Amino acid sequence: MTKVTLIRGDGIGPEVVSAAMETLAAAGASVEWEEVRAGLAMHKASGEALPEDVLASIGRTRICLKGPVTTPVGGGFSSINVALRKQFELYANLRPVKNMPGVASRFEGVDLVIIRENTEGLYSGLEHEVAPGVVESLKIATEKACTRIARFAFEYAANNGRKKVTAIHKANIMKLTDGLFLRCARDAAKDYSDIIYDEAIVDNASMQLVMNPHQYDVLLLENLYGDILSDLCAGLVGGLGLVAGANLGENHAIFEAVHGSAPDIAGQGIANPTAVLLASIMLLRYIGQAESADRVQAALRKVYSEHRALTRDVGGSASTREFTAAVIAALK
Repeated sequence: MTKVTLIRGDGIGPEVVSAAMETLAAAGASVEWEEVRAGLAMHKASGEALPEDVLASIGRTRICLKGPVTTPVGGGFSSINVALRKQFELYANLRPVKNMPGVASRFEGVDLVIIRENTEGLYSGLEHEVAPGVVESLKIATEKACTRIARFAFEYAANNGRKKVTAIHKANIMKLTDGLFLRCARDAAKDYSDIIYDEAIVDNASMQLVMNPHQYDVLLLENLYGDILSDLCAGLVGGLGLVAGANLGENHAIFEAVHGSAPDIAGQGIANPTAVLLASIMLLRYIGQAESADRVQAALRKVYSEHRALTRDVGGSASTREFTAAVIAALK
């Protein structure tokens, strides 16, 4: 039995996380949940969006399943996601993007892996006011972090049958920061002669992805580019509701649905739990429960292939509970 920290999150979070918990139990997963609260609802209740008991729990279990949490725009408390990544040095963001059978999208056969550096760059939010009306945001790049994420990407490719790693950059303009990122990627590539290595400027890569995503395999990106292009890639297969992510460090891992908390549909019983189910599958593989992971994955894809009991966001009319029941019934 593996103890896992559980954060249900805000909005539709509790609904979709409950669906995942029920499915994992039906699949025979050996997981003991340690539930803690974080997010907007917790902030309203206690004045703290990320209480100490959350950090203590993840520190103990080293593994967490997290539902979507609300991040206020332009004010309010800081991003919980960013805070957790910094606290536990979750330097690698891993997001597989693959078509779900039966879901109409512009491209078929999309099978990408986005690997994003999680700890530095512009996305870190190191900002200050220089003078009234003038603000500055700092983009930090270090050899340590760039090398670490590059080696993670090549190791992932080598261990998962991937053939190519493409480093995405803007080194033609940001010659020092993105230049360092590229140098570290090139150095790492020398140790993986079986993996094809190439590079693409981020604006051109954006265009290429929406024209022909099949030319890419594993994408290696610094923090901000990874945040943007991972959502773009989700759009290639039907949206954020059909992809999941993992934030990985040397000692801790957080698995999450990458979509928002969708407060407009919270409590209506119509949310799609697919993303958190996919996150749960990644979690099960991480803790060595591949058999249960395979069962949930096969059942999920079967429900989509048969196009029955799907939620309305993917062309069906089923409720969250009806969709969950269909996945459980499809477990082998």
